[in-house]
Amino acid sequence: MQIVETILALILTLGILVTLHEFGHFWVARRCGVKVLRFSVGFGKPLYSWYDRQGTEFAVAAIPLGGYVKMLDEREGPVPEDQKHLAFNSKPPSKRIAIAAAGPAANFLFAIFAYWLLSVVGFTTVAPIVGEVSEGSVADRVGLASGMEIHEVDGRRVTSWRDVNMRLLERTGEVGEITIDVSRDGSRGTLAGSLEGWRINDENPNPLSEFGVTPWRPDVPPVLGEIVAGGRAEAAGLESGDRVVAVDGEPVSDWFELVSFIRDAPGKPLELTVERDGSTQRIEVTPAENRADDGTVTGLVGAGVSEVTWPDEVLRDVSYGPLAAIPNAMSETWGDTRLTLVAIKKMVTGLLSPTNLSGPITIARIAEASVSSGFEDFVRFLAYLSVSLGVLNLLPVPVLDGGHIVYYTIEAIRKKPLSEQAQAFGLRIGMAMILTLMVFALYNDLMRL
Repeated sequence: MQIVETILALILTLGILVTLHEFGHFWVARRCGVKVLRFSVGFGKPLYSWYDRQGTEFAVAAIPLGGYVKMLDEREGPVPEDQKHLAFNSKPPSKRIAIAAAGPAANFLFAIFAYWLLSVVGFTTVAPIVGEVSEGSVADRVGLASGMEIHEVDGRRVTSWRDVNMRLLERTGEVGEITIDVSRDGSRGTLAGSLEGWRINDENPNPLSEFGVTPWRPDVPPVLGEIVAGGRAEAAGLESGDRVVAVDGEPVSDWFELVSFIRDAPGKPLELTVERDGSTQRIEVTPAENRADDGTVTGLVGAGVSEVTWPDEVLRDVSYGPLAAIPNAMSETWGDTRLTLVAIKKMVTGLLSPTNLSGPITIARIAEASVSSGFEDFVRFLAYLSVSLGVLNLLPVPVLDGGHIVYYTIEAIRKKPLSEQAQAFGLRIGMAMILTLMVFALYNDLMRL
């Protein structure tokens, strides 16, 4: 069932973004006087199709990993004499550039709309308040301390740990100074310190942790939440709402201490002292053995933590009026664009490992998680992925929209197109680059599994 939900989330996510991207090409092509033969979401044999009054076929195809807009073009087949003025290749370079750029533009416009919608509807986020700082870390050198709330990183406003993570990702591998605007106990100031070539872990990137910051979180009591059907906890008679006060006679102060006891005792019986409905009882449970890929074995009983309530003073309601939301949405979109460009640059220069490239499997897993998390997370994920799609399509690589724009720009300057041989050679290089990246991204996905 989990696999089905993940696949459906991937189809929904890609379906929305691909449709928007291709609609950009379609809409501008129509307004530039180009006849559109087919608008397809997906590749392969159409599962369902229909025609509009202008003869354009709209299709939903079997392979939901992309889409395309097929236009009338003399380079792809004979065109009747009375329709040559409707062919793509008959249009001046300026119109062909506009058509090629319209797909990525649609992605950026959607991201702006998505962030505008979130800003107007409003959302609640947990303030980025520092819990602990690792001694000797970059955060320690900068001067961050427990209880400080972060407001800006390098002069850019942050309202959540997600924002802080994104700002830190932009600085990975760099030297120089980082500035952080913070407040604590009613006073506010700016901290600064040297990065000294700080970079994140290539295998499991966690900017906050490697920067040396543990976010503040409320105390999590050792109270059981969901009990997994068929698990050791259910078999032992544990119930949702049980509060574990001791393990083998040793007091338990919070949930993480309870987890530590269980993880360290695979296959060994543990006596839990449990408070339930005002009475105390002892229940014996033997954690199952959970073997990781690296061979380590930990204990698992099949019980989740009860819901944690965050104090009102650490929650921040973020909302804007319809007009004020516009610059905020544009700023969010530019922030995503900047992060994507910086990540590409750092992968090329070696400051960021190519193992961070993701393919359809990772996208599917994140999409499923964001759909499950709710409207805000899913819309935010769509916006970020839409920006990434727009940026990547504008790269000057033949096959991509950016490559076509380069060709048409050269044609506009030279007053004649590049030779067919040159374009075909560029096409082969572009295809080889894209296929290599796709294979590498899929390999990374499989390794993450």
